[in-house]
Amino acid sequence: MCNRIKKYHDLCAQEHSIPLFSQAWWLDATAGEGKWDAALVEKGGGIVAAMPYVPSKRYGFTLLGQPALTQNLGPWLREATGKPSTQLAQQKDRLQALIAQLPAFDHFTQNWHWQMVNWLPFYWAGFQQTTRYTYILGALGDEQTLWQGLRENIRTDIKKASNRFNLRVRDDLPVDDFLLLNRMTFSRQDMSLPYTEAFVHRLDQACGTRQARKIFIAEDEQGRRHAGVYIVWDKNSAYYLMGGGDPELRNSGATSLCMWEAIKFAATVTQRFDFEGSMIEPVEKFFRAFGAQQTPYFTVSKTPSLILKTALFLRSLKGGQ
Repeated sequence: MCNRIKKYHDLCAQEHSIPLFSQAWWLDATAGEGKWDAALVEKGGGIVAAMPYVPSKRYGFTLLGQPALTQNLGPWLREATGKPSTQLAQQKDRLQALIAQLPAFDHFTQNWHWQMVNWLPFYWAGFQQTTRYTYILGALGDEQTLWQGLRENIRTDIKKASNRFNLRVRDDLPVDDFLLLNRMTFSRQDMSLPYTEAFVHRLDQACGTRQARKIFIAEDEQGRRHAGVYIVWDKNSAYYLMGGGDPELRNSGATSLCMWEAIKFAATVTQRFDFEGSMIEPVEKFFRAFGAQQTPYFTVSKTPSLILKTALFLRSLKGGQ
């Protein structure tokens, strides 16, 4: 382990404000040890800014991005002090120092955590930004308030799953049982899993070791598994990471029931619940129905390679047809 990565590991161990997906152990599990790097800005003997990234090669191009099942990366800045103008000046200097440390690349893209809102120095450096949205439940303390915040169709689904279909939600089943449901969801859309099962096992072991994940699977009296939800968390937030369901049992309300149980559990271990919202309209509609607040976050990108920029542009045109 190089000295820079060791410093970042030490920083993550001490600094709980670094989001879960930017934690060193998460990157070791998803990207692989030795397969990610981080830009660091030090001042006064301590780190004041950091930005992890994952370099890769594809068709001869150097790409900087983020691993699978890693919802966001982006910069972390130690909280600035002083007047607002002073704080912005500190942010500018630190973000520019991070940019200067990035290796040469042909394409860069990262989703930033929603709390990181100042991307202006990246704009000055030729980066672009797309605004996306997630949905966040910011107050988990009162179960009755959470219940009242659900849309009527979600409450109906939960009651139907519990009362008509007699489903019970189990949290003692192994990840392989969840992967069966997860695979069904992709198969229904004629898609393969966007990650390997070995990858999920490695991540699941890392999360399990730290007691940072739980799986909720709805099961009926015949032992059939209807749907499942996989969440991870840190001290600041729980995140909906993966889901799945049996397409032949889609009308039982099981997914809503699993999500509701996940939210109630999250209230016992962290401060908020992040649905990691999708830009796909039906998925957004489902997340929104849980009463969560729409929250913008940034996708920041840059493509210095003219060849790759042209290829990405042509692909975007094809996708829009």
